[in-house]
Order: sequence, then C-alpha cells, then structure tokens
Amino acid sequence: MNGNIAGFSRCEGNLLKRTAHKVEFGVCVLKDYWGYGIGKHLLKKSIEWADANHIKKITLNVIETNVRAVELYKKFGFEVEGILKKDKVLSDGNYYHSIVMGRFAE
Repeated sequence: MNGNIAGFSRCEGNLLKRTAHKVEFGVCVLKDYWGYGIGKHLLKKSIEWADANHIKKITLNVIETNVRAVELYKKFGFEVEGILKKDKVLSDGNYYHSIVMGRFAE
C-alpha cells in the first residue's frame, strides 16, 4: 500500500514423507490496514497456491479472541480440529487458548 508492505502470508511445510502433504498457514496484516480485505485476499491466494501445488491439507492456529478470523477461515472450508488450552500469554498477562483449524482438499 503506497509503497509499504501491508501484510504477508506464508505456507510452511517440509519434505518428510508422512507430512509432505500439508502446510501450516500464517498471515499478518499491519493494524493500520485492517478492514481492507487484505487478509482475506492473502488467504485466498494461499489456498490457490496450495491447491495448484497438490497440497492436501492446510493447518493454522488462531487465538480464541479473533472471532472474525475464525469465521473467515470457516467460510474458506477450514474446520476446528482442537483447542490448545492457555497456549498464548499476551501483553495483558492473561493466557489465551489457540484454536487449531484445518482444511483438507479432496
């Protein structure tokens, strides 16, 4: 945006045979650029990349308080697979659960 990086996404995997079919998705958008659909666009492009490269599963972790992100992920076919209890401690000193989500391409 205006010559600045507003956000990025990543899909990270490995070559181990038992896990080579999946990647872990992550996204970051600078707070000044929230609400412009950048995260949604990055998610869409990451899914397109994964599908084009025959990746069968995309996983991600999202903090429980990020309800908007959870709903967005569900719209793109992700399902809740589990909860990591008290997985993150934030600057407020409180512990928060992480929601583990996955999307499997048929």
